[in-house]
Amino acid sequence: MPQTTRDEAAKSERFHIRATARQANLIKAGAARRNINLTEYIVDSTCTQAEMDLAGQNHFVLPPKAWSAFVKALDAPPKVPAGLKRLFSRKSVAESR
Repeated sequence: MPQTTRDEAAKSERFHIRATARQANLIKAGAARRNINLTEYIVDSTCTQAEMDLAGQNHFVLPPKAWSAFVKALDAPPKVPAGLKRLFSRKSVAESR
């Protein structure tokens, strides 16, 4: 369930939707399965999908200073933690038999 801030707790927006009987039954069954009310189920499910849709965006804009820092981080050589180096230097479980 997405986290909400104190300001978001006061619900003021309203959506009106229409669904087929099949869609309505499916949504009601999902809400019942999670043991939450229909509105909460619809809002949570829709917000989760919206977050996934927006996470895949491939165009974003940053102020020039932030963009430079972002590009610099992308261009920097990768940092390999010492623990990861040790892990990959050991024989695997399959090799040790």
